[in-house]
Amino acid sequence: MRQFEQASTPLTIIGTGMAGLSLARAVRSRDTARRITLISADSGDEYAKPLLSSAFTKRQTAEALVVRDAVGIAESLNAQIRTHTLVEAIDTTRQRLHIGAETLPYGQLVLATGAAPRQPFELDPALRGRVFQINDLDDYRRLRGVLDRHPERQARIAIIGAGLVGCEFANDLHAGGHRVALVAPEATPLPRLLPAALGRALGEAFAAAGIDLAFERHLTTLHDDGEGVTLTLDDGETLEADLVLVATGLTSRTALAEAAGLAVSPAGILTDRRLATSDPAIFALGDSACVGGLGARSDDGLNAMYVQPLQASARALAATLTGTPTPVAYGAWPVMVKTPLLPIAALPPREPPDHWRIEGEAGDFSALAEDENGRLLGFALTGRCVRRKVELARAAPPLLG
Repeated sequence: MRQFEQASTPLTIIGTGMAGLSLARAVRSRDTARRITLISADSGDEYAKPLLSSAFTKRQTAEALVVRDAVGIAESLNAQIRTHTLVEAIDTTRQRLHIGAETLPYGQLVLATGAAPRQPFELDPALRGRVFQINDLDDYRRLRGVLDRHPERQARIAIIGAGLVGCEFANDLHAGGHRVALVAPEATPLPRLLPAALGRALGEAFAAAGIDLAFERHLTTLHDDGEGVTLTLDDGETLEADLVLVATGLTSRTALAEAAGLAVSPAGILTDRRLATSDPAIFALGDSACVGGLGARSDDGLNAMYVQPLQASARALAATLTGTPTPVAYGAWPVMVKTPLLPIAALPPREPPDHWRIEGEAGDFSALAEDENGRLLGFALTGRCVRRKVELARAAPPLLG
């Protein structure tokens, strides 16, 4: 049984993204003396990751997105931060982290390792300077640097993937003055958030703005043609681009946990509702965690890669780590998609609905996901109907009650 009374145990957090820093701040607000160590694989700079997909419109540099550097974070939290430090293994028996030749003891350990972009194909090394994925500030800095050096400051950019990241960057790069083509195997954009009718409305808004669409197409090859990249699609069509942005989704980083013997699934590191993993001294939260999946059916856990669930997890876990065991709960929080060409708010249902009830026209749609008894399970809103998000969120069931 977990010893919650040991709230003064030194705390180590692997990861300094939004999840790790939110937790550290929440713990520090409850315990001013707790020894906290944060470990970051990168510079440890604090920034808001959601702002990466609106920064091209605002012409912001990577440096402009930094809220606080690692030194400032350490001072504000009265914590130790180790930057550019890769944890290679976790010894759960001795409660030690392996960092090169060094071993670092931990009392309680939190994995806030986030998610990594999916790699849909093997990339030719010759294309590494032209093919990008954006998942953190360093990724944004690299792409921004290449675009800023582009001779005409207007690049042809092909985006592979029409999910949340692909659509937000398509809108952002277009607004930033670049020529964008969006390629995806699905028939409509945002298929996980929107029913087809609303997806078509977003596609029409993109097309009307001048974004080229290649839906229901698969990429077969990428070729460096000397001045750019030639993309060949499965119907034989070719696209010419200066740069390619691959946005084919994220996968939870579970390798470190799995190698340590923790229970994991494709959805993330399995935790209970208190965010405890299968090891009593280790917890997980954020994009790397599958909450409620430990000791349950594999499809009962929830990995919600959005800001509000992350913040709720940080608050609940901070309470647990400081002596007040607290199960996490997620409200009915809609996702606000950053596509100003067609504003979107969506609360995807956890289970496929019996039907979608769709009303509206000309880009202003309300789609209600309902069960066979007409009970609201989720919703999707576009255009002026986005204003209904608060009303509908109050009537919808929580993501995790």
